[in-house]
Amino acid sequence: MGVSKTSKATIFLGILWLNLFQSVVGRFVVEKNSLRVVSPDDIKGTYDSAIGNFGIPQYGGSLPGTVVYPKENRKGCQNFEDSGTSFKSKSGAMPTFVLVDRGDCFFALKVWNAQNAGAAAVLVADDVDERLITMDSPEADGSSAKYIENITIPSALIEKSFAEKLKKAVSAGEMVNVNLDWREAVPHPDDRVEYELWTSSNDECGFKCDMLMKYVKDFKGAAQILEKGGYTQFTPHYITWYCPQAFTVSKQCKSQCINHGRYCAPDPEQDFSSGYEGKDVVIENLRQLCVFKVANETNKPWVWWDYVTDFQIRCPMKEKKYNKECADAVIKSLGLDSRKIEKCMGDPNADEDNPVLKEEQDAQIGKGTRGDVTILPTLVVNNRQYRGKLEKGAVLKAICAGFEETTEPAVCLSDDVETNECLDNNGGCWQDKAANITACKDTFRGRVCECPVVDGVQFKGDGYSSCTASGRGRCKLNNGGCWHDTRDGHTFSACVDNEEGKCSCPPGFKGDGVKSCEDIDECREKKACQCPECSCKNTWGSYECSCSGELLYIRDHDTCISKRAREVKSAWAAVWAILIGLAMAGGGAYLVYKYRLRSYMDSEIRAIMAQYMPLDSQNEVQNHVNEDHA
Repeated sequence: MGVSKTSKATIFLGILWLNLFQSVVGRFVVEKNSLRVVSPDDIKGTYDSAIGNFGIPQYGGSLPGTVVYPKENRKGCQNFEDSGTSFKSKSGAMPTFVLVDRGDCFFALKVWNAQNAGAAAVLVADDVDERLITMDSPEADGSSAKYIENITIPSALIEKSFAEKLKKAVSAGEMVNVNLDWREAVPHPDDRVEYELWTSSNDECGFKCDMLMKYVKDFKGAAQILEKGGYTQFTPHYITWYCPQAFTVSKQCKSQCINHGRYCAPDPEQDFSSGYEGKDVVIENLRQLCVFKVANETNKPWVWWDYVTDFQIRCPMKEKKYNKECADAVIKSLGLDSRKIEKCMGDPNADEDNPVLKEEQDAQIGKGTRGDVTILPTLVVNNRQYRGKLEKGAVLKAICAGFEETTEPAVCLSDDVETNECLDNNGGCWQDKAANITACKDTFRGRVCECPVVDGVQFKGDGYSSCTASGRGRCKLNNGGCWHDTRDGHTFSACVDNEEGKCSCPPGFKGDGVKSCEDIDECREKKACQCPECSCKNTWGSYECSCSGELLYIRDHDTCISKRAREVKSAWAAVWAILIGLAMAGGGAYLVYKYRLRSYMDSEIRAIMAQYMPLDSQNEVQNHVNEDHA
């Protein structure tokens, strides 16, 4: 029976993959996060779990929840909603973690079904006693691509023995509270995050290529901000394989490899008879590596992001533009030195090692805490392989988790990495609905409850139950949280605009100053208008006093006096004011006279003394004259 060309291509690709694993002496590291059981007490403790390679892990943060083990569909391979099962948590309750068993369908499908039913996270129980493995997404076809790219909740694989403890506790009616913690999933050794992306220029490999190209376009802006600010050091990498010695002269190897079988890539269409060949991909991968090296030499490594995105847009395989001519046009438009790039690439037909690609093959082998790179694409942050959806917000969150808390750059606090926990019940933080002010703040590490600064006014408090405006200007914001009221065109406020930030009822009122201030009836309480001739009338916040006849009320002395007496007093006050003014003017004139007289006498005395007493300088001249005569 004959074998089709496509089948031959598939067989050859299988040989390349087998050769890859043999050459790197496969060492795959499972990236883990901690799962802490808070209750019940008999299983309380911290356990390991393997981060799923899909969905969006909350790197840098943690997520509490209550474990639920469904009575039906325990492997999660069917839609939970079909059986009327819902995992949506009630208002004020903790999020729901669904525990499902491994087997019968893809890991990603289990998580997708649980997410649709309202789960906040999924724990997959291993069905055999073994070391933890990474739950990877399947090769996406038409049916699976839809749900893989739309999974947004985190997931983790747990060991069989631990899963049995959880199942037993849930079955016994215990409330099993756990906390998924990703805060140490990415180490932060210093104030700069180093990350690398293992990628390919191939744009015809289906869903994963489409996802990779979208990620590069979306993440370019954030990547360049981080790189230009010196916050990160990014390095692109490209996976290559070598052709087995027995096949180096075969047609398949010649079409997939350069440098006599040393560096190979799979056929983009998996069909040796048409379209582009694997060696075309290897050459473009090499060119992109050299673009990075040349750009890095000019201290502009971020130009790599511009080249890769421009090449994707201008030189796609579908339009038959995936070639050197198109690549050169992109290089020229970015102002890069094409001669240096060509020199870096070397001769792809030479029977010798290419230094750039040889370095890439060596880098594929895991070192330290990082395992071998076998999955394409692969993101490595601070020498830890990233697990999860390759999407701007998720990746930025993982990179930001590599910074020590409070040292992360501003881009880490942007809307792209917010957890949106404040949307649900205000995150349990303080808020003033009337003034639309809240202490809840979304960050990539999760929500925090911190009293805010509004229009330059700092609110102080615990952020959970109270926040009070303090300092100057606080009365402009919702009256500083103090009592205020307006009646008959008069407004009174208990807010005092000072550093203390206290609420104090204004004069004429009594109360706590926050919730209420009651008008004091000075007339009834006999605090005013107590003179015999006075009559008192209480007004809101004050009082009015009047006197009978032609008497006038003196508020400061709480007494009544006649108008004539007041006029006499006013006249005498004016006379005294004039007399005091004249006295002060006379005193000033006398002082000026004394000063002028003293100055005149001093000048006269100096003139008389100059006539009868020679100056020192004159004596010195006379002495010199006498010496000359001698």
